[in-house]
Amino acid sequence: MSTSADDRLPAAGPDAVVSAATTFGLSLDWDVPAYSESSEYVPDIDPAHHFDPEVTAAILSGFAQNRRVMIQGLHGTGKSSHVEQVAARLNWPCVRVNLDGQISRLDLVGRDVVTIRDGQQVTEFREGILPWAVQHPVALLLDEYDAGRPDIMFVIQRLLEREGRLTLLDQSRVLTPHPGFRIFATANTVGTGNVNGLYHGAQRLNHAQLDRWSVVAALSTLDPEVERSIVRTRVPSVAEDVVAQMVALANLTREGFRVGDLSTLMSPRTVVAWAENMTIFSDIEQAFRLSFVNRCDEYERAVVAEYYQRCFDVELSEAVPGSAAVPSDATLAAADRTS
Repeated sequence: MSTSADDRLPAAGPDAVVSAATTFGLSLDWDVPAYSESSEYVPDIDPAHHFDPEVTAAILSGFAQNRRVMIQGLHGTGKSSHVEQVAARLNWPCVRVNLDGQISRLDLVGRDVVTIRDGQQVTEFREGILPWAVQHPVALLLDEYDAGRPDIMFVIQRLLEREGRLTLLDQSRVLTPHPGFRIFATANTVGTGNVNGLYHGAQRLNHAQLDRWSVVAALSTLDPEVERSIVRTRVPSVAEDVVAQMVALANLTREGFRVGDLSTLMSPRTVVAWAENMTIFSDIEQAFRLSFVNRCDEYERAVVAEYYQRCFDVELSEAVPGSAAVPSDATLAAADRTS
């Protein structure tokens, strides 16, 4: 006999507390509500995850004080995983929804469906993810929030108020949020759209809706020491000095993007992929080409080759012969600071 989702979730609100200082290493004297038992909706704990203190505190305020928390930052910095890993340590059920361009109002709110009951064809309302989440102790994570279509984003707006109720017009029902319901979002931009060319498909967000997010945290860059620690934890077989060179190169691509030398950059996720590919191909240069160089514009590869030479003291064979592209003085100055 199968069980419904309702049977696999806690019935009531949080029944335990955890210490923010002990569990997350924060200098905060907070007791954060939690659940004493896990469930299948609770993310698995990643022991290698690094918690950014400011972002973690923002997320904990969402769980402890029912704040509406948005995390903004570059791709690959761990925005979504921050929310999931906090939820994992609180045993808090977490459901992640990607707001891609195909998500419709019917997906969010629900729709009438035809089904067979007692041998008769009947029409019944099937709830979407929003009314289901609102009625359960679930942390709803709206991923890629700035990719949602403008015509459906207003469906979410009422929920962003502190005691926001959800009105189902088709059902003439008003849903009061469960005591354990929480809502979070992640976004690459902060509602400004694709201004730098990195995030095609990102939408400009309504500022009246943005104003309803009571906590906005930024997670754009990692401290080099932290990034090195993450890569070493993920791929311990890569030597520490090599990881340091990889992270230094990644920071050069970020500086190069900032000053206009490159049209793309290496995210922390890319650095981890590079390290993983090294273990597969046993060649640091080949792994670099497969992880990053091949996605760069042909005429930018000389710049990338210069970064590689500065960090590894080896010429990159992928450089484009005759290309006039060279790193700017600003990026080269950054190279000297990271050496």
